[in-house]
Amino acid sequence: MEVKTMQRGINKVILLGNVGNDPEYKHLENNSEVCNIVVATSEVWKDKKGEEQERTEWHRVVFWNQLASLVNNYVNKGDKIYIEGKLQTRSYDKDGIKTYSTELIAKEVQFLGKNAKSPDENAKSSNENAKIETDQFDDDIPF
Repeated sequence: MEVKTMQRGINKVILLGNVGNDPEYKHLENNSEVCNIVVATSEVWKDKKGEEQERTEWHRVVFWNQLASLVNNYVNKGDKIYIEGKLQTRSYDKDGIKTYSTELIAKEVQFLGKNAKSPDENAKSSNENAKIETDQFDDDIPF
């Protein structure tokens, strides 16, 4: 007897890069929190002539609730960050044109770099390498 299985698929993304902007944080009416950043990842290779080339990709990342608050409090432009999550595409109307945006919805974050904005150095050092996982997401991204 042949058994057929259906693959549901895997949607997992891992980024290790530099934060390209200060966090954009919002506290929503339904008491949830959302924070957006952009992360740059760079790839370096040698072309046919042996010259080093570099390409930088910019990734939109969305954090919800506890992660949103944490990122808002401790992340600055230029910080090195590790993020795990899933890709999600949304659409919205901009000037009568349907526009699509693909974003990484973060489930885990680790702070790896400098520039944590904290009221005191002890809080900074204890939270710089914080690792938090969450499954509390709201699929309605407000911006």
